Amino acid sequence: SAVQDQLRNVLQIQATGYAFAAILADGSVVAWGNADHGGDCSTVQDQLKNVQQIQATEGAFAAILPDGSLVACGQSESGGNCSAVQDLLVYL
Repeated sequence: SAVQDQLRNVLQIQATGYAFAAILADGSVVAWGNADHGGDCSTVQDQLKNVQQIQATEGAFAAILPDGSLVACGQSESGGNCSAVQDLLVYL
């Protein structure tokens, strides 16, 4: 697979209906699978550093960062876009 070489020292993995996301030991995130269901987090990849935890819905991922803020990717209707409530998502 395109991400196989990146999947080393995996700490946590979550799945949507059609994609996976893994937190690596360095706090980075690798996502793969159907891009429309969270398998492509390239639009927020630069924010996915020191990720503490990932949760998934049917079509999106949400990652908690060290400062308690949240980064999401995937289908907007499945929670993949949290920009409308971003200011409320602190100290999770």
